[in-house]
Amino acid sequence: MISKLYFGRVNKLNNILITGSTGFIGRRLVKAIDSNIRILSRNDQSILETIVCDFEKDSIPDNALKDIDTVFHLAGIAHDTSKGNKVSSLYQKVNVNATIDLAELAIRSGVKSFIFVSSVKAGGSSALGQCLCEKNQGEPEGIYGKTKREAELKLLKLGKESGMNVTVIRSSLVYGPEVKGNLKLLFSGINKGWFPPLPKTNNKKSMIHVDDLVRAILLIAEDSRANGEVFIATDGSPYSSSEIYDLMSLAAGKPIKKWRVPKLFFNMVASLSPGIKYKLDKLMSNDCYSSEKLEKLGFKSKKTLKEMNETIF
Repeated sequence: MISKLYFGRVNKLNNILITGSTGFIGRRLVKAIDSNIRILSRNDQSILETIVCDFEKDSIPDNALKDIDTVFHLAGIAHDTSKGNKVSSLYQKVNVNATIDLAELAIRSGVKSFIFVSSVKAGGSSALGQCLCEKNQGEPEGIYGKTKREAELKLLKLGKESGMNVTVIRSSLVYGPEVKGNLKLLFSGINKGWFPPLPKTNNKKSMIHVDDLVRAILLIAEDSRANGEVFIATDGSPYSSSEIYDLMSLAAGKPIKKWRVPKLFFNMVASLSPGIKYKLDKLMSNDCYSSEKLEKLGFKSKKTLKEMNETIF
């Protein structure tokens, strides 16, 4: 039977190793687990047993997974870019090679379960008016999506061949306390008054609160039916870009503006540089996904973007 995972201390998992424990999601995952935790990190974390390893330049120590039962692999390079072969090589090294090296060591070390936190970008982008599920495999988006997808496929193959339980969870855009990246930039722009109101569009973006994502990660780690499967995690309520802007305005204590800046204006701004175009394209894109498969395991989100007033700082 699936346990009911409420956000809080969890004690059903033992002898756990976590990578990416100092990241946005990883920090919340560590707080949610009441068990023996070891972390694999670039820097020593004094409050936790730490194996120091930098995936960009170090080999994983042979003893890193000794006596470990469950691995939560969150570490990776997450910010997509288009700066050439040098960066592409780094994505391959960290997101694919290091992931497979860790999984192969896990098999040799007798690890029972390997949970890989991937991204919806591994399954490709959705068209306007469409929400993708796990069966809708399109072309992965950018070097980030491509390397995540390659890692997924190789991991699932290793799991099938070795008998180690392998599960992939693809996260949609994550929001929550201390959020970073484009969401933080958008909120800051709204809060300081320099980011104009987005035009009303029909696009939909799937998102998930970091605490709900942690609950989903722990759920699949405990359910044997998740073995060998890929699951998409969302809060079940896709938002248009203008809705995200309005909800952030409310969270910042700002009134929702009745006027909108035409999309033509943003197209003109985007033409100023490839970097600006990339960010605006991501903001206006359609990224809608279904988490129905995960919900069939018993997952139900507890938070929505409307609680953004407690999710930024």
